[in-house]
Amino acid sequence: MAAKPPLPHEFLPQVPSFTVTSDDITDGGRLPDAHVFDDWGFTGGNKSPHLRWSGFPAETRSFAVTCFDPDAPTGSGFWHWSLFDVPAEVIELQTGAGSEDAKVGVHARNDYGVKAFGGAAPPPGDPHRYVFTVHALDVESLGLDSDTSPAVVGFNITAHTLARAVIVAEYGG
Repeated sequence: MAAKPPLPHEFLPQVPSFTVTSDDITDGGRLPDAHVFDDWGFTGGNKSPHLRWSGFPAETRSFAVTCFDPDAPTGSGFWHWSLFDVPAEVIELQTGAGSEDAKVGVHARNDYGVKAFGGAAPPPGDPHRYVFTVHALDVESLGLDSDTSPAVVGFNITAHTLARAVIVAEYGG
């Protein structure tokens, strides 16, 4: 098995952590089919998982939620989800909250080209890691719109991150 690429936060400034849990996924576990893409030969549910968080800094003014696959054979990974401007009073997203008609926050276009969550769809081979991150931010709004690329959203998230919470699930193989 080849060496795995680094996780997305390994080279970013260190920040405190807080807790994220899920009724749907577990850290180090297998991503259930409900969160797998429904195209390209996959028949998953293509729903974002339930996420609940606590223990974030008191000065948090908003959240961002991302899902990134560092193992995608692209040279730059694959953004499955980029949700930002989630109000500070929101501390839970239900299963499927990452749909295109979501009522909370702003979805940037993912690497599938859709402004929503896009499920796992790895090519044959070793399992891929899906890094679900909740970022506690020091601003109410990043001042970006839904047409902003995930890389630019990520740059702005990093500039305003107070703390982050992570669950990593795997799929494929």
